[in-house]
Formats: sequence, C-alpha cells, structure tokens
Amino acid sequence: MRAKFLIMAASVLLATSAPTSASALGPEPSASQAQSVDVFQTGGDAVHYSSTPPPTISAHGWWLDRDSGGAKAKVTVELQMQSGGSRRTVATGSKTVKQGGGSARRANARKTCVGTKAAKWRSRVDVDIIGAADSPNKLETPGKTFNCDV
Repeated sequence: MRAKFLIMAASVLLATSAPTSASALGPEPSASQAQSVDVFQTGGDAVHYSSTPPPTISAHGWWLDRDSGGAKAKVTVELQMQSGGSRRTVATGSKTVKQGGGSARRANARKTCVGTKAAKWRSRVDVDIIGAADSPNKLETPGKTFNCDV
C-alpha cells in the first residue's frame, strides 16, 4: 500500500503550506519498511455566502492527484464560526469523490444565518484517500467576516 502525504493549497485564497515530508512525521523508515510516497493536494475555496436563499454561509473542499487513477477519497468540510475568543464547528459535510473538484467532485458544508451580527468564519478540509495511509493534516482556509451568526 502506498503512503500518501499531502500538500495543501486553498485554491481561491492561494494560502499554501509547505509539503509534509516523511522526516517531519517521524524517524525515517528502515530499508525493509520503506513505502513509495505519493503526494496529493487538498483544495478548499474561500468561505462565502451561498448564491441560493436563504442567507447561508458555505464552503467546499476537494482533492487533486494526477497519479490517483480511479482512486476515491472521503472529503470532509468543517464550517467554523468564531465568536469572542473561541471557534466552533457549526456544520460539517462529507462526500466520497474522485479527485478533481467541480460541483460533482467536492464536499460542501452550509449553515443558514440566524442573525446579522458580524462573525468570523473559516473552513477546515480533511481528505482521506480510501485504502491509503495519509497525513492527519487538514487545510484551514483564512478567516473572513460576514454579517451572519448562528
């Protein structure tokens, strides 16, 4: 089984982190324990108002890997709101999809606004490739403030 490590990038925001290397995850495996390592990319768009009523905050997540063949991954999106000093997950969505993004190959999390008090929102995207080990890292999109609270 191939080990999958991830490189993260928020497509709209272009917020990237450095690739995760095997050495950053622990000691190097011995020659008898070595596995081939593949790299995939986790994508997430900027948290935004949904285009369909009622007023709703929405976020999407997907993955890309040109070497994935027909592999699928469970993509989970956590929509988080910050009020005061604490951040909490207010909606979660997940979907098992092939790589690529687009409306058919992404997961979505949505939360309908209850009030109009300003709040800071972000999303966290986790990709778990079916049948492959991968990093526990999650993509966190930068926070954006909307007049929407729950």
